[in-house]
Amino acid sequence: MSVASLAPYAVRPELSRGRLHPEPEAPMRSPWQRDRDRVIHSSAFRRLQYKTQVFVNHEGDFFRTRLTHSIEVAQIARSIARALGLDEDLTEALALAHDLGHPPFGHAGEEALNLAMKPFGGFDHNAQSLRVVTLLESRYAGFDGLNLTWETLEGLVKHNGPLSKPPAYIADYNERHRLDLNTHPSAEAQVAALSDDIAYHSHDLDDGLRARLFGPDEIAHLPVVGEALNAARRASLDVPPPRLRHETIRRVIDAMITDVIEETGRRLAKLGPKDADGIRRAKRKMVGFSERMAEANQAIKDFLFARMYRHWRVNRMTAKARRLTEELFRLLVADPSLLPDDWRARAGEAGLSRAAVTVGDYVAGMTDRYAMDEHRRLTDLAVSG
Repeated sequence: MSVASLAPYAVRPELSRGRLHPEPEAPMRSPWQRDRDRVIHSSAFRRLQYKTQVFVNHEGDFFRTRLTHSIEVAQIARSIARALGLDEDLTEALALAHDLGHPPFGHAGEEALNLAMKPFGGFDHNAQSLRVVTLLESRYAGFDGLNLTWETLEGLVKHNGPLSKPPAYIADYNERHRLDLNTHPSAEAQVAALSDDIAYHSHDLDDGLRARLFGPDEIAHLPVVGEALNAARRASLDVPPPRLRHETIRRVIDAMITDVIEETGRRLAKLGPKDADGIRRAKRKMVGFSERMAEANQAIKDFLFARMYRHWRVNRMTAKARRLTEELFRLLVADPSLLPDDWRARAGEAGLSRAAVTVGDYVAGMTDRYAMDEHRRLTDLAVSG
């Protein structure tokens, strides 16, 4: 989308607040295209390929990973942004970056790491995403991190709304580079956040059906999903199960996207924002579901929690993942000399707290496979270091 066709409330590249470390503008790319490219080329983004969404990576080649999920979020987000006249490139950059701070093993890994790090301030994947893009990525000679624009950083930390009590790292970073934590983020960031929900719930339904944790008849009662299932069955009386699943899920996604565009259009028409700051200063989020779709989305979420995220097969794997993550952290904090050279240098000799934060960064950056291999290297005498 050209700058001329952007809506008045879109974030405009020529009005960007710039980067913490000033750089010459790229002649062939907008600031947001450059941010998107830096995210895609980062080590943290590549590692998402082997990080759990729901199923641990080795459980099947066709289940979602953090990487495929992020790509799907970006596709949905671009579609919504285009319809609303928003900047698609900023929206895409935020969608692709939103999960960079997730540790291995999905929510199980995050819960375990948060518990282990409680004495040192805890662990928050949103704060970790900011650490990744402002500190941990080391690709450039002049600065740590990716030196993303203010608008991308703002959307990354505030995508769920204003932060009255930000995690420690976000608060510390905000002292150096103010991100206006008390306001809503841009409409582009709000689109990326809601696209995450759409992708998460619809694709988890897909993976749950594929894994046979539940069948089509068991989701027929769900609002929106049941309607999509009936429409898919009417499309072909003899559609085989895999195609029925795909036909159903694509209709669910389409219904949710359509609802977001229509409801957000109503909210924008009522508010009449003159610029992007009008979105930030609004009393409520501008991008959202209608009341009916919000209730349907919650019903889908509740179903997935009961029938998928707490299924005994998933429980067994997440229980093992929690124990492994906790033990990895405990072993490395107890003896930082076990860390690889570069990480051991970061831990330094400044005391337990610094070592714990360094180990937290190290573990959070691991893929599922690397975490399992590292655990074996640290605990199995038959495996060399």
